[in-house]
Amino acid sequence: METIIQHREQLQYAEVYISDMLFLKNFFLKLQNYSTLNKSFGIPFLVAKKKNEIVAFASLLINEKGEITFKIYSKNSFAETENRDFSLYAERYFKKNNTPNFRNAEQLKSSINRMVSWLNIG
Repeated sequence: METIIQHREQLQYAEVYISDMLFLKNFFLKLQNYSTLNKSFGIPFLVAKKKNEIVAFASLLINEKGEITFKIYSKNSFAETENRDFSLYAERYFKKNNTPNFRNAEQLKSSINRMVSWLNIG
């Protein structure tokens, strides 16, 4: 019997930097087929990369109940197992972070509005 070896590229996770924002804006707009950002963009806090290319990001949002949560936005080529692994990593990061955007819904709401307005200008 022949063994088939699959080489899966290792994902790398990193915090989001301000220098990532323009790329994340365009990534989000393309995924959602929008022309401008809205509050569903949230505040990106983590990215997943393959070969230094961003293939997904996690963003802080406020859900319908007014609670802070996060959502993963990813390319179609992002495998289900990769999505699950990134989601678990983002969840652990989310739970251990105590900065205001992660714990204060009003602060996050204000930050999202400012971020979206700023990115829609440029």
